[in-house]
Amino acid sequence: MKRLSPLITRFRRLRRWQQILIVAFTALLITFIGIYLWAFSDLPSINDISSGMALPSTRILDRNGRLLYEVIDPQGGRHTAIPLDQIPQSCKDATIATEDRNFYSTQGIDLEGILRALWINLQGGEIRAGGSTITQQVVRNLLIDPQQRAERSLRRKLREMVLAVQLANSKTHDDILALYLNQTYYGNLSYGIDAAAQVYFNKNAPELTLAECALIAGLPQTPALYDPITDPQAAKDRQRVVLDLMVVAGYLTQEQADAAYNEKLQYGNGQFEFNAPHFVQMIWSQLERDYPDVLYQGGLEVVTTLDLDWQRAAEAAALRQVIALNKPSGGKPSHNVHGAALVALDPKTGQVLALLGNIDYDDGSQDKAASAINMALAPRQPGSTLKPFTYALTFDPTQASPWTPATMILDVSTPFITRQLESYTPANYGLVEHGPVLIREALASSYNIPAVVALQHVGVNNLVELLHRLGVSTLTDPTKVDLSLTLGGGDVRLLDLTTAYAALANDGRPVTPSLILRVSDKSGKVLYDWQPAPISDRVLDPRVVYLITDILSDNEARRPAFGDHSALSIGRPAAAKTGTTTDFRDNWTVGYTPDVVVGVWAGNPDNTPMVDVSGVTGAGPIWNEFMREVLKNKPETPFQQPEGLAQAEICAASGQLPTQYCPQKKLEWFIAGTVPTDYDTMFQLFTIDRRSGLLATEETPAEDRVDRVFKVLPPEARLWGLRHGVEPPPVSPDQVASYPQTGFRLLTPDPYTIFQLTPLIPFEAQRIRFSVAVPAGTQRIEYRLNGDLISEVTADPWWAWWAILPGDYTLTARAYLSDGTTQDAAPLSFTVVSFVPPDSRPSSGTLP
Repeated sequence: MKRLSPLITRFRRLRRWQQILIVAFTALLITFIGIYLWAFSDLPSINDISSGMALPSTRILDRNGRLLYEVIDPQGGRHTAIPLDQIPQSCKDATIATEDRNFYSTQGIDLEGILRALWINLQGGEIRAGGSTITQQVVRNLLIDPQQRAERSLRRKLREMVLAVQLANSKTHDDILALYLNQTYYGNLSYGIDAAAQVYFNKNAPELTLAECALIAGLPQTPALYDPITDPQAAKDRQRVVLDLMVVAGYLTQEQADAAYNEKLQYGNGQFEFNAPHFVQMIWSQLERDYPDVLYQGGLEVVTTLDLDWQRAAEAAALRQVIALNKPSGGKPSHNVHGAALVALDPKTGQVLALLGNIDYDDGSQDKAASAINMALAPRQPGSTLKPFTYALTFDPTQASPWTPATMILDVSTPFITRQLESYTPANYGLVEHGPVLIREALASSYNIPAVVALQHVGVNNLVELLHRLGVSTLTDPTKVDLSLTLGGGDVRLLDLTTAYAALANDGRPVTPSLILRVSDKSGKVLYDWQPAPISDRVLDPRVVYLITDILSDNEARRPAFGDHSALSIGRPAAAKTGTTTDFRDNWTVGYTPDVVVGVWAGNPDNTPMVDVSGVTGAGPIWNEFMREVLKNKPETPFQQPEGLAQAEICAASGQLPTQYCPQKKLEWFIAGTVPTDYDTMFQLFTIDRRSGLLATEETPAEDRVDRVFKVLPPEARLWGLRHGVEPPPVSPDQVASYPQTGFRLLTPDPYTIFQLTPLIPFEAQRIRFSVAVPAGTQRIEYRLNGDLISEVTADPWWAWWAILPGDYTLTARAYLSDGTTQDAAPLSFTVVSFVPPDSRPSSGTLP
């Protein structure tokens, strides 16, 4: 107080007007300081403007830079900033005319606009108009706290004005306009004019027309009110206002404005493009795994391996075929097919060039959500598509006795014993048997019985191991599969199966599928750049691969099953294999050229069966159309033949070296060292007595002796031969040694079969046939059940019939030969059970 006393005394000595002036100045100073502290004490720095910018979205692109999808920040929206010179002038003019007509002549604030807004607000008694410049809107959106942006207060307005002046003094008008156009919210989660262009017109900002620019420029004031997707008329009315403002500002003539208003606009759906959705979901999952912190916030640019043109070709081919199957011509019933998937790989690199997980097809008969299932990754039964790998194992030249494309297999009903000691008798498509066939025809025409014979020869475990090494990830437990595996008895994924086939197109070297070529962050720093993997070790001998490829591309060899002009022929060298499950739930076509491998699945995602659709009629046309489209105008690439192969002439029926009696010969490829050395024994010359048709004897006169060539079938195929008109050769004890030798074994019934008596037919008519493959020189066959003799047979076809009785049985057979020796066949077991009336059967969950 003592220090203030002189000041107080001096103040009292002043004149009255001086006192008033000092008090007023002091009050004004205090008020100014208070207002400054109230309005500007925590004013943000314009250097922090980048922190308020909308983060760039993560963009997923195809291999050529075309947008597949934009991953949106769930707390923000879509955003892609583009340079001002890429924004159409019409968009700039429309924005300036609407938001700030004097933009280029002011320095952050527009006093004329402020006074006009103040007058409007005073007249209304409340704040109804802003008068904000473009610069003020930029600082409001990028620097003002989000909670304060919604306030219509003097404090916020003052803060905006000060920041706008600072920004105008630190950046050019073009920089500020670019910030506005790239950061303003245009509705539907779109930040910036490029995002708005994609949302509302399905195009990029540089492609916008005057009419489209005018509509977009009118959105920022109230995006929800003027949304052209939800209220096209409101958006159109707002566009009229913008065009009129452009006329007033001198950017347009009235005629130009009217023409733009009358232009018919094609609106988007308010969503970004979502090309290759199942593929993008796979990319998304990989990004979430590898880049979880920056996926939504870091603005990644992801260049994928996919080719959008190939993807669209896959989508078109699949949809066209599914529609054709469900709406066949001629009033035929629907085939009930609602799903299709396709995978295309580069067999050298593993890059996924197309991946169609399913199609968007809805005829009302299926759950629409089923189309969301990615059938490229769903495990399904592959039908016959695993047969090439089974035969590849039989061709392995490191084996003691490798098979060849000329190896003969009997395609006749053959029982096998599974690991569970159950009888398994596979059948061909259409229940047709083909007798003796060479592997070339058996594989190319996809016969089932020979494939099971081949798998029994190489072993189930070896096939599972090979498939695992080639990329099949689902068959992890060999104990859960059996001989039916080669016919599709084990689930695989289309992507895995296509990857396995890629090794056939890559000289036996497996590949790993890759989806991403490059990942960059928002600053352009490359986080990942795909590099070719080191050359992998061969899993299959290239000579084996060539033989398999040669068979799968042999139109002549597949003619018996598929005809001359099947969907597997594409007008250039290509190997292909179909697959169909027995209940028509899945069908497949997988094929390749040296440049691309393509797998196709067709069926129903809910696993309901199709109606009479095979791999060649269901998936095949999709594969054919896609291959022809993506390879169009590209040079043909032949399959390269490796060293170490030899070509030799064989008898077309037996696969052995031809003799003079072989009616048809052909050339076949072999791995060096595996060319057959035995001469054909299927076609043999017999001298018969033309009077009796029997073998000629020493008593037959010379004029009655006739030489004829007969087709001599192994005993297992004799019944097939009789059914197909193959005349059996004449038999006599002194010539029987010329027959091909074979082991003595029981052929029927199938081991471990369970037969059941039925009251529907007489009991004495319920019989089963016993048959054997007899050795050379057989004179008599004895059949015994549980040790008791039940039949003796002394003539071909060496069959015995037995009327069944309930019980467990072990059947044995003994052959008595002309040289006095005997041979015993391995015993087999079967069971006969009594008929159990339905009402006396045990209930579910109990055992009798």
